[in-house]
Amino acid sequence: MPYIASIFWLASKEVRSFLHDTVLFIFVVYSFTLSIVSMANNTSQEVTNAAIAVADGDGSQLSQEIAHAFLPPYFKPAQPIARQDIDRAMDLARYTFVLDIPPHFQRDVLAGRQPALQVNVDATASMQAGVGAGYVQNIIRETTSRHVARTDAASTDPVSVAVHLAFNPNATPGWFMSIMAIINNITMLSMILSGAAMIREREHGTMDHLMTLPLTPTQIALSKVLANGFCISIAVALSLLVVVRGFLGIPIPGSIPLFMAGVGAYLFYAASVGLFLSTLARSMPQLGLLMMLVYVPMMLLSGGNTPIESEPAWMQGVMQFVASTHFVAYAQKILFRGAGFALVWLDLAWMLLLGAAFFVFAVYRFRRVAAMAAG
Repeated sequence: MPYIASIFWLASKEVRSFLHDTVLFIFVVYSFTLSIVSMANNTSQEVTNAAIAVADGDGSQLSQEIAHAFLPPYFKPAQPIARQDIDRAMDLARYTFVLDIPPHFQRDVLAGRQPALQVNVDATASMQAGVGAGYVQNIIRETTSRHVARTDAASTDPVSVAVHLAFNPNATPGWFMSIMAIINNITMLSMILSGAAMIREREHGTMDHLMTLPLTPTQIALSKVLANGFCISIAVALSLLVVVRGFLGIPIPGSIPLFMAGVGAYLFYAASVGLFLSTLARSMPQLGLLMMLVYVPMMLLSGGNTPIESEPAWMQGVMQFVASTHFVAYAQKILFRGAGFALVWLDLAWMLLLGAAFFVFAVYRFRRVAAMAAG
């Protein structure tokens, strides 16, 4: 009981320190409120109001129909442009898409000669350029087909394809982006708070006081993990209930208590990573630089931004030993698909195992640093 009581009082001290740190407190509140709303409403990989221009070298009815076929909200009204100005306009990023319609285009189409129509795409925004190029091709193809057939009636396809979108019927990007923003913020903040707690003790000179008390390094490290994990868990639960489900109106089909159990297991791992980084850094700026070296690869390679199956096979194997990969899969199964414990227990077990292993390693490193400082 004295061992557990010492951890409890140390953890309560950490919670009070966090609440009195105005900058960190505001940062956590912002990360789980305004940041989530901004990601859900303003971040989209779809084509929206894309700037398009048409260099009409034909001046025919068909070329005009093609130019007027690009409509909001996907495209802005097509602007006329001279052919000699295409390269300069693309260099100045005035247009994302520029159509170059050659002379005699309508005559060649009606004669069945299959003329070429050039589409110039600014692919600096690769995702929107790739999706938008497909939109442009479909619009040109459908407009040309209707003109040749001289009817607006839809042609009968030989195969009827029935598309069913599971878990997100309208393919709303905000549903995905809001949840992934929470997952990324959990990783970032847990590493920052636990690492900053150690750095703060060192900068204020209170670490020496702690080491003179009848406390073990494990108690000190565990108290910081539990305290910061508790603060972030409260913020995550409120963000899901108040911001995501309440303010944004995004449905959560899965069990929030089950998800919070996974959050607790993952926080044990991420906070241990923050503790380990704090043993390498001597100041907060150094901690921030080290954290970016760890956080960015974890965020990009764990399957949150792109499917992990798109990575090389050897990288997929490496990422199985990083808890963020299992946490992303765990969160997606529960919050997107409504999965129960039977489908997520393996991910939960992996997070607990990796968290325990890294916590032991972080405590070992902390004990060595403390011994060197005392010597």
